Amino acid sequence: MKKCIIVLLLLLSNTLAYSQNSLKAIIRDSETNAPLLGATAAVYGTAIGATADANGELELSNIPDGTHIIRFGFIGYEDRLDTLRFPFAQATPLVVLLEPSGEELEEVVVTTTRSSRTIEKLPTRVEAITLEELGEKANMKPGDIRMLLSESTGIMTQQTSATSANANIRIQGLDGRYTQILQDGFPLYSGFSSGLSIMQIPPLNLYQVEVIKGSSSTLYGGGAIAGLVNLITKKPTDEGELSLMANVTSANGLDLSGFYGKRFGKFGVTVFASRNANQAYDPADIGFSAIPEFERYTANPTLYYYPSDRTTLSLGVNASQEDRLGGDMRYIAENDEGDFYFEQNNTERLSTQFDLEHRLSENSLLSVKNSLSFFNRDIAVPDYDFDGKQTASFSEVAYSLDRGRTDWVIGANLWTDNFSERSADAVGARDYDNTIVGAFAQNTFTPAEWFVLESGLRTDYVTPTPANKTKGLFVLPRVSALFKLSDRLTSRIGGGMGYKTPTIFTQEAEDITFRNILPLNISQTEAETSIGGNADINYSTFIGEEVTFSINHMFFYTYMNSPLILTLRPDNLYEFQNANGYVDTKGVETNMKLGYEWAKLFLGYTYTDARQHYNGEVNDMPLTPKHRVNTVLMLEKEDNFRIGLEAYYFSPQRLTDGSRGRDYWINGVMIEKMFERFSLFLNFENIFDTRQSRFGSIYTGSMRNPDFNEIYAPVDGRVINGGIKLNIL
Repeated sequence: MKKCIIVLLLLLSNTLAYSQNSLKAIIRDSETNAPLLGATAAVYGTAIGATADANGELELSNIPDGTHIIRFGFIGYEDRLDTLRFPFAQATPLVVLLEPSGEELEEVVVTTTRSSRTIEKLPTRVEAITLEELGEKANMKPGDIRMLLSESTGIMTQQTSATSANANIRIQGLDGRYTQILQDGFPLYSGFSSGLSIMQIPPLNLYQVEVIKGSSSTLYGGGAIAGLVNLITKKPTDEGELSLMANVTSANGLDLSGFYGKRFGKFGVTVFASRNANQAYDPADIGFSAIPEFERYTANPTLYYYPSDRTTLSLGVNASQEDRLGGDMRYIAENDEGDFYFEQNNTERLSTQFDLEHRLSENSLLSVKNSLSFFNRDIAVPDYDFDGKQTASFSEVAYSLDRGRTDWVIGANLWTDNFSERSADAVGARDYDNTIVGAFAQNTFTPAEWFVLESGLRTDYVTPTPANKTKGLFVLPRVSALFKLSDRLTSRIGGGMGYKTPTIFTQEAEDITFRNILPLNISQTEAETSIGGNADINYSTFIGEEVTFSINHMFFYTYMNSPLILTLRPDNLYEFQNANGYVDTKGVETNMKLGYEWAKLFLGYTYTDARQHYNGEVNDMPLTPKHRVNTVLMLEKEDNFRIGLEAYYFSPQRLTDGSRGRDYWINGVMIEKMFERFSLFLNFENIFDTRQSRFGSIYTGSMRNPDFNEIYAPVDGRVINGGIKLNIL
């Protein structure tokens, strides 16, 4: 009997063994034939799956007899489905070629680093806000770029006036004056003109926004200690584009903008125009405007000429004019000349941009840039008026050479910045006239497929010379490296130096409308200098068969020596001095993204430890939350609808007087329905009406002579806006 049982068990095990099958496969890129490390294969309807090794090889085991669907997939590639009948005879592994998906083919090309590489091949860490995301953010804030910048980790747009809504940008805890804002590589928003810059740039004509965090003065010269933001505008295409946008808000705002662009043979043209206006708005009913009354007109026409396939020439004009009035609602409504508090900002911008690119050969390019900028601003408060004019110019010649594994960029530039005060008071005119002559070289070297090294050196000579030991000469090295550890895992590390020439245009000075500030003696003031770096790691994979997951984690550190601070003298006059000490900021940024069919979840966290080390004392940097959380859930079907749910958390912030503000959340909902030629959108911003005026009074003293507290939370509260976008071409 025992022998019979043994025989039966042997027969049964033999039968089971033959009913369980295996499949060996090699998964490769259909275009390059490269093996895809981390590609997956799965048998539908079962838990059977496997992941490819570094050679793209994998094996599926224990496949039952019968007909099965095998799914092969990889992030950025189209899935492949094979129907196979098992037992499946194979003498060699099955070769599976996956085709890159349509989304992957739309590569993000970055120009800010001057190398024109795709973003995944750049050693320098660049964050790109692409056209699709710009469209989403334009629904929320069509009048300016605050929203699209502030929703990135590590970046805050800090409101600086309780009644005029003035704001600046902070990157990794550093003040707005340390961030360089460019448009198509031109520094159009610096010095005096930086005060309202992010409030006066509508987003409709933007094609892409590129952000580099950390000391970046090697790229475009002084001013980029915290980082730089490059606004890339749309270019004319053969198909053409004519888009219009209209938006109204519950806070009495109206935004109208339009963009046209088209190429006609050897010529092309783009035209952008907008009108943005708002009536004064006081949601807290305290008698002061949270949103001022303003009216702004913007026009940006550009003409393109293509004399040959090798040459592109463009000439553009950027003009804007704005009148902005905040303060006591009675004064705004009646324009009464009585004893009321008000803040008035009238600005005019006019700049020209000339850009010539000529390809000397298939591998070399010569570019010439020039811009002239004129900016007038008149700031008026009761019993004081600050009126000045800034004239600036920027010229650059650069030569680029692509030699396969080695890219070179060399060039030189000239930057002039002149400011003259029209109505100087008893303290004297705060005029200045700065000139910077610079030369730069950059090399990008790819010795192996898994490693790319980028190094650069800039030398700037500044006149009049600041009081630094280098006597106006600043040498700025920069280096960064990309490690491609696998198709799913990459890492970057980089660092550089920066500097900022001293001027009176700081946030501290603007807070007091430049009143009672003594002229700055540049020859007795040191330029602020910095050194910093960051390192990150990126990983992407599948969770199961359908859910995509990616994570980016970055560490950053910046050290800034001899910061320029405003001090009050015994005679109640203010003067600028270099602090006895330094500022450093360090922290981490984490971004995660999960995708499933038409749903995407974005999670972000920023930890910023920014501190002032002055006179032997250490304090947290004012108006800088240590902890910030970003969460966005986007539900989107292409050309059909888009729904966005957002929540942002800000931890308590230290104020200048040593006290701390409250922590708070901001939540929003955005809905957009697309049709063939137009779309309708509705946005609920700050839906739960978070306002600083809910935490306490935003001012002390009387309404006629108020002393406003520092603004660390929204003051405009809940704002609902909606409108229509037309795509005629």
